[in-house]
Amino acid sequence: MNSLVCVSRVPDTATKIFVGPDGKTIDSKGVKYILNPYDEFALEEAIRLKEKNGGEVTALTVSADDATDILRNALAMGADSAIFIKAPSELDSYQVAHNIANCVKDQNFDIIFFGRQSVDFDSFQIPSMVAELLNIPSASVVSKLNVDGAKVIAERDIEGGKETVELSIPCAISAQKGLNEPRYPKLPDIMKAKKKPIDEVPFFQVDAAVEVISIALPVNKRVGKILGDSDADINEIVRSLHEDAKVI
Repeated sequence: MNSLVCVSRVPDTATKIFVGPDGKTIDSKGVKYILNPYDEFALEEAIRLKEKNGGEVTALTVSADDATDILRNALAMGADSAIFIKAPSELDSYQVAHNIANCVKDQNFDIIFFGRQSVDFDSFQIPSMVAELLNIPSASVVSKLNVDGAKVIAERDIEGGKETVELSIPCAISAQKGLNEPRYPKLPDIMKAKKKPIDEVPFFQVDAAVEVISIALPVNKRVGKILGDSDADINEIVRSLHEDAKVI
């Protein structure tokens, strides 16, 4: 059972984010980057399948920045090899998906794993795009997985319930939180990962399908008011509901 796990480098969720001077990118100064949390579930599932059925796990990332740190994290967790596609600039989902598909189209992977989304831009697009480009079946938001010969049984989260689907191998799976409990790398594995080679693959040039015009931080929420029960307070409540909330 050979698996590919596509991972991404994202800002730590505890890091304070600022918009860059161009208004289109994140200011990376002082930002701590980590392995995308949802990708940890994907990686853990691939490693468990390897431990149960044999085979190898390959981690892959496409990034304009130096992402060797997250690939070494993946190697420390249990991936056997790593591929780094160095992009010349920031990419949209379409470009990332094309680079993944172009890199693996002639390789023998049974399952291509993804996290359900990256926690920075939340696009949800790349797993389905890659599956379509490779003409293989896919299942998203998977919270339970079972491999039975040449078939994969996946339980996926849907609005208000669960859906169970069957896919033929090869296929693409995007992992949901709860699929497993990702392991923590042990110190000896971290040290070994530092010495493992990372295969660098040339970037596959494809034009962007989407142009980022601008990005902005969320608007601060309005501060709540505590009012009494005087006539003036009641009038203020009515005014606020009518003019601010526009519910009456």
